[in-house]
Amino acid sequence: MNLSYRMEEGERLGALLWEFGPGWRMISSAMLGGGIGARSWVLNAQVTAGYSRMDPVEHLLSLGPAGEGVGMMTAASVDRCTTGSDGGVEAVATVGLRVPTWAAAPEGHVDAELAPMRVGTINIMVTVPVAMTDAALVNVVMTATEAKTQALVEAGYPCTGTASDAVCVAVPSSGPEEIFGGPRSPYGARVARAVHAAVRQGALSWRPRDGK
Repeated sequence: MNLSYRMEEGERLGALLWEFGPGWRMISSAMLGGGIGARSWVLNAQVTAGYSRMDPVEHLLSLGPAGEGVGMMTAASVDRCTTGSDGGVEAVATVGLRVPTWAAAPEGHVDAELAPMRVGTINIMVTVPVAMTDAALVNVVMTATEAKTQALVEAGYPCTGTASDAVCVAVPSSGPEEIFGGPRSPYGARVARAVHAAVRQGALSWRPRDGK
């Protein structure tokens, strides 16, 4: 993981970049490189709190390296990322909680201050050292999300996350495949503990800085 900075719209913005190279499969909810497939890098780019560009995918492509990759955005300060590890699983979270949100809100509900895009996003990057089937990858994203919510509630935030959270899980593309990714499977449990540690640490230490 490398941290870099750029100037954009008069602000100094950070970005976290993982360069995996060939031989990796990823599952992600990100706008750039989302879904399941071969990917060689992951970018978690900080943007301005009032981000309003209508070409976020092209913007992310301009910030990342060549080749197929995953690009996530957040208004949270990425240089305050937090980490967790367990049994070879590594998790990195950027936590912004200006607008904590319950997933199952009433129809028509509008969260306060939600107008600026990506204000207070929680982005999670997870690396698992073993290959996984597609079904296990879907399952492990569920597990990471459950662990995130558990961490937020334990840290005192009445929410399941924010409205713009993203996740990416990277696994080797070759080798024996794990067929389960739930919280009681060997690697699902490790993902849960690593994500829980990273998000809980980020939530406990989060303080708004310029709305981030």
